[in-house]
Amino acid sequence: MAAEERIVAPALTEDDSGESRLRPRTLGEFPGQDRIKRNLEIAVEAARKRGEALDHLLFYGPPGLGKTTLANIIANETGVSIRVTSGPAIERPGDLAAILTNLQEHDILFIDEIHRLSRVVEEILYPAMEDFALDLVIGKGPGARSVRLSLPRFTLVGATTRYALVSAPLRDRFGSVFRLEFYDAETLAAILGRSASILGAEIHDDAALEIARRSRGTPRIANRLLRRVRDYAEVHGTGVLTLDAAQAALAMLDVDDLGLDDTDRAVIRCIIEKFEGGPVGLDTIAASISEEADTVMDVYEPFLLQCGFLQRTPRGRVATAGAYTHLGYETPRNTAAQQPGLWNPPAETPDGADE
Repeated sequence: MAAEERIVAPALTEDDSGESRLRPRTLGEFPGQDRIKRNLEIAVEAARKRGEALDHLLFYGPPGLGKTTLANIIANETGVSIRVTSGPAIERPGDLAAILTNLQEHDILFIDEIHRLSRVVEEILYPAMEDFALDLVIGKGPGARSVRLSLPRFTLVGATTRYALVSAPLRDRFGSVFRLEFYDAETLAAILGRSASILGAEIHDDAALEIARRSRGTPRIANRLLRRVRDYAEVHGTGVLTLDAAQAALAMLDVDDLGLDDTDRAVIRCIIEKFEGGPVGLDTIAASISEEADTVMDVYEPFLLQCGFLQRTPRGRVATAGAYTHLGYETPRNTAAQQPGLWNPPAETPDGADE
């Protein structure tokens, strides 16, 4: 089959040495996202009682919050198989047709990064979602004919980090759309306690909370930092993940108290030191720190905005007073950094300002 895919049984039989080992397997084990879980519990129970397939579901939100995990949990809770693929892997309509025709009744098709499906593939998906039918054109020219194949009633679960890029016709065909939120430190600490237990490591509560506070509200980052702290504790300690071990390991990784890493701080320092706090265009920032503009905008800027360290203006990015304080700079007086809400920039817009 041309499309890259893997089939996962209800028991989630994946490689236990990887990230899947730490993933919850039931809604009861899944921490946080309470509103989503309540809605999914009702939908799963109702579908089970009626003996029907679940309605199509779309999950969106920043990476690492549990979209793939929820898709696997739904398969596990409903007792069906799940076929996993991604938008970029489905290059041609024939790739999607091969996947759809191999589904069994009530199976789940999970498409990650669904916003990256090509338009021609997406159009094949519309009748499959609505009518459980596949429209194919056989032959070319005057002799071409259209054939409609019946499909088993399946559930499409889509996931995306760029909800706005999912076309409106595709969005409208999902029965439920859920946005995953960032996790608080207490919830992440509970996730870390469970993960440490699975990894066979002993972790103190204060160490779990310390790692959680620096994890940007994201379980994937929390689990990644947990592994690095575990490595440090085994090499430089007794193997127990204590608060001192966590702080020392995170210091070696250059992850500060708020979860900012070297590149996050480089973005802020660039604005403060080279451009007097801004405003400065995105392309200029990227060139100054030797990064791609898209990387700065998609990877680093959202967390800096969430922390309140960066402000977007019509003329470019501005470092806020909080950014000055966090990095130990003296906040200048009468600047946009000190009074961002009172600053009125000129109308002209340099390169990359509004991206």
